[in-house]
Amino acid sequence: MIRGWYTGASGMNAQQNRLDAISNNLANVDTAGYKRDITVSKSFSELLLRRTNADGVYKTPVGSADSMPIIGKLGLGVETNENYTDFAQGSYRETNSNIDFAFGGKGFFAVQTPFGERYTRDGNFFIGKEGILETKDGYPVLGENGYIHVTDDKFKVNEDGMIYASEDNELIDRFKVVRFDDERYLKKMGSNFYETNDIAGPAHIAEGKERPKFIQGFLETSNVNVVNEMVQMIEVNRAYEANQKTITSEDTMMGTLWSKVAVYNGR
Repeated sequence: MIRGWYTGASGMNAQQNRLDAISNNLANVDTAGYKRDITVSKSFSELLLRRTNADGVYKTPVGSADSMPIIGKLGLGVETNENYTDFAQGSYRETNSNIDFAFGGKGFFAVQTPFGERYTRDGNFFIGKEGILETKDGYPVLGENGYIHVTDDKFKVNEDGMIYASEDNELIDRFKVVRFDDERYLKKMGSNFYETNDIAGPAHIAEGKERPKFIQGFLETSNVNVVNEMVQMIEVNRAYEANQKTITSEDTMMGTLWSKVAVYNGR
């Protein structure tokens, strides 16, 4: 019965982690370029139940072999295995602003922050006081030659990310777009930024077929499906309640054991 407490508690913890991820997805449904989180759980190895007094154990020259028949399995609970990000493409929302950009394909904008270079899919940019293209948090967006300096918001960007001035069509820079060996393991850093690690691999500039197409005047919406997330939230609540009732039942059974069986044996 004590094992049942731990099994139920492990299920409640796993469902709580799922609920946290779903809640965060719903909170960012209107965040440009946001990618939903998915929680993956795994069960502990099951125990095989065998008959202890059954015939069938036989001797061999080097020891003994156990051939007792299996009569069932015993689950030992579940745990959260990982939280990973689903980088599926979101839909497009037209803004008619020359400083809004969306990607058609995989890739990330490179942004310079006080903590080092970070990466984002959010193309909602602004022009700072010094004419530098910046994120909504005031961090400079990087081109392949450094900060991107523009005189006004009339510049044009082609599908390859080449930035041209509005007056004389002069090339200003090209957006620095990066890819990774395994984007699934990028770490979220808040403010819609990502940081790489040893598993995801170092950032490299996307070229050729790896490079996404730029769409100026549009933003990529989040890839969160509100209906699916709400259905999953209901499933999580039901599973959490089921594990809670399991613990309550186990507690009732243990209380009966202590109050009645133990008292009876003490007479």
